Amino acid sequence: MTVRIAVLDDYQGVARQHADWDSLPAEVTFFHDALTGHDELVSRLEPFDVVALMRERTPMPRELLAALPRLRLLVTTGMRNAAVDVEAAGELGITVCGTGGPDSPGFAATAELTWGLVLSLVRDIPAEDRQVREGGWQRSVGVGLGGRALGLVGLGNLGGQVAAIARTFGMRVLAWSPNLTAEAARTAGAERVDKAELFASADVISVHMVLSERSRGLVSADDLARMKPTAYLVNTSRGPIVDEQALRTALHEGRIAGAGIDVFATEPLPQDHPWRSTPRTVLTPHLGYVTEETYATFYPETVEDIRAFLDGDPIRVIS
Repeated sequence: MTVRIAVLDDYQGVARQHADWDSLPAEVTFFHDALTGHDELVSRLEPFDVVALMRERTPMPRELLAALPRLRLLVTTGMRNAAVDVEAAGELGITVCGTGGPDSPGFAATAELTWGLVLSLVRDIPAEDRQVREGGWQRSVGVGLGGRALGLVGLGNLGGQVAAIARTFGMRVLAWSPNLTAEAARTAGAERVDKAELFASADVISVHMVLSERSRGLVSADDLARMKPTAYLVNTSRGPIVDEQALRTALHEGRIAGAGIDVFATEPLPQDHPWRSTPRTVLTPHLGYVTEETYATFYPETVEDIRAFLDGDPIRVIS
């Protein structure tokens, strides 16, 4: 029987060119849209033995996995995917493998995008670009970063990369997370402060936490209310870490200067989603990890995982 592989959520239509899929003794189908409905996904995935996932674009809960008796292997890009019920996969006899990627040391793509959003906000770059194209000239007065305070919610690998860049701008770096120690903060070139002080003192706040039940809603309405009216918030981690409704309200009411958002609780955003009409924002469609360099790891290692599994010797096994 022919092995059938589904490569999901290839939004840009580039998965084929980034790896040697033809080297696999299998039939490979690439999907470029995003499905989230249970029945739609079951109908699409029933014929496949292997499903390749791009990060958390398609959720794989227990109910969906149980409805796919032919499925033998899931490969996710990265070694961590909160949208996959790994425990259920193991119970159902489905192997889950991963790849290297943006969670690994040396991958700076998300940190780079973070600063792209920060600079776009403080210098009003998107609006000024529109002004020039529409015949205008110099609409805004920007904000310099030197001497200002960056507040990091999370100081792991990505937060540390963002902190290093902040120091080149001459910024003071504050940091907080539930388990962060003063010594660890100093090692990363930051000052550990409590959560309330971080939100009250920082001129730019950037979120760098892993989404979990503990971190869901971690940035609350009360935290946002402590921010200066001149401060900005950037989220390149996961949408649900921030109370999105409270953030949109703060932006509509002008209680903070702006927000740069790359991640959303619902992705892709529906056409009529309120984020699309929220003022004082720079919005990007979850581009943090989307670079040529990252895909050059993701897709070839996905093919390696599939080949090893078909050879009976799985690698990079998560479950």
